[in-house]
Amino acid sequence: MGYELLVLDIDGTVTNSEKKVLPKTREAVFQIQRMGVKVVLASGRPPEGVLPVAGELGFDRYGSYILAFNGGKILDVRTGRCVFEKCLPRHLPGCLWEDAVRNQIGMAAYRTGTIVAGTEPDAYMLQESRITGMPVEYRKDFKRYVNFSVNECLLTGEPEMLENLEPVLTRKYFHEVQIFHSEPFYLEVVPKNIDKAYGLKYLLERLKMSWEKVVCCGDSYNDINMIRHAGLGVAMANAPEEIQAMAGYITTADNDHDGIAEVIEKFFLSGGSGNVRERLF
Repeated sequence: MGYELLVLDIDGTVTNSEKKVLPKTREAVFQIQRMGVKVVLASGRPPEGVLPVAGELGFDRYGSYILAFNGGKILDVRTGRCVFEKCLPRHLPGCLWEDAVRNQIGMAAYRTGTIVAGTEPDAYMLQESRITGMPVEYRKDFKRYVNFSVNECLLTGEPEMLENLEPVLTRKYFHEVQIFHSEPFYLEVVPKNIDKAYGLKYLLERLKMSWEKVVCCGDSYNDINMIRHAGLGVAMANAPEEIQAMAGYITTADNDHDGIAEVIEKFFLSGGSGNVRERLF
């Protein structure tokens, strides 16, 4: 197919269960960049949480890109330039804070370099802090304090609570935001119509490239649209069955056993088609 762009989710895809890039996967990503293939990291993480992985994969050398906030912000890693950004309506963080307090769940907003918590930081916020390398700043005056532009808010709590709350908030804010799970204990809130496929559409226009030339790899629900749009949509072996059902190819190896190196070898290095399933959509 002559694929020219590889898009990788981070957690559960290019990193293993310990949030590390395995050596074989790292070398495979380096190899295709040396060949001229561009690579994109598409993640729900803020830029600060994506850039260390991008640096480890050599993006600063080869001019590859990151899509942070599920496509809400796109950075050219080599130049450090933001090429696309969309923010939440200004009143939304305060409204979500009220919802969080009412439902006794955690709530935070991302600011450059900081996770601003509107509720007492819980274990899930502290985990996000460890993953992204960003400190948590708890603000009791959150609603008044957050008068800056926000790309994404995060709701945290027990999976059952968030599962019940998701459809309620989706109906309430239908015309203003997208709400989805990235993990069972996280609900991410981003601007309306923003997802990884939306951000990639903008980037592909910038690169003058068609979807047919793109391989998108992911393992979670926020990867579905990019998997469906891609010339080749790949689901990891560790992905839920619903994600695998959307994909044209499912890796044999999971994220703990270099599933991405498998994709690169099959579709970028060998020139083969692998065992690509007929797409039904």
